[in-house]
Amino acid sequence: MHGTRLTPAWYVLHTKSRFENTTCEALARKAVEVFLPKILVQSRRRDRRVMLRACLFPGYLFVKTDLNPSHHLEILKTVGAVRLIGNRQGPLPVSPETIDSLKIITATDQQVTTGSRFKKGDQVVVIRGAFTGVIGIFSQYRGKNRVIVHIETLGQFAAVEVDEDDVELLHT
Repeated sequence: MHGTRLTPAWYVLHTKSRFENTTCEALARKAVEVFLPKILVQSRRRDRRVMLRACLFPGYLFVKTDLNPSHHLEILKTVGAVRLIGNRQGPLPVSPETIDSLKIITATDQQVTTGSRFKKGDQVVVIRGAFTGVIGIFSQYRGKNRVIVHIETLGQFAAVEVDEDDVELLHT
């Protein structure tokens, strides 16, 4: 490693569930360059609907580091940090152009449509609403934030349509 100069690059940091803000703030206090892309989303409260800034990629944020072993360890020791995303050779960098594009997208107050959270066949659980506790198989997206969940029993199935925000992936 002597004689090689480490070049800072952006990496994806996986965080504990709902720890993105805490981890981001803790890294900033450690003088680590960090980027947590957020977009405007409509909250789903019973009595009113308000616009909130939510994470574009829940459970992930971006850190700029040169992967110096001491810096890498300091990042991973941060509250809420899980690991840098990569492969067997180590963390994989994200292109600066991707980060620049994300900064432009998240700097606006325009509606941003994100990719699918579920794939056909994923086992899901309904966490809110009339069907709370129902476990089924994700079938398809249907219109504005609606999804179809199939419940199979005795060789037959029933399908329910619920709000996408009321469904979570079931981790077994």
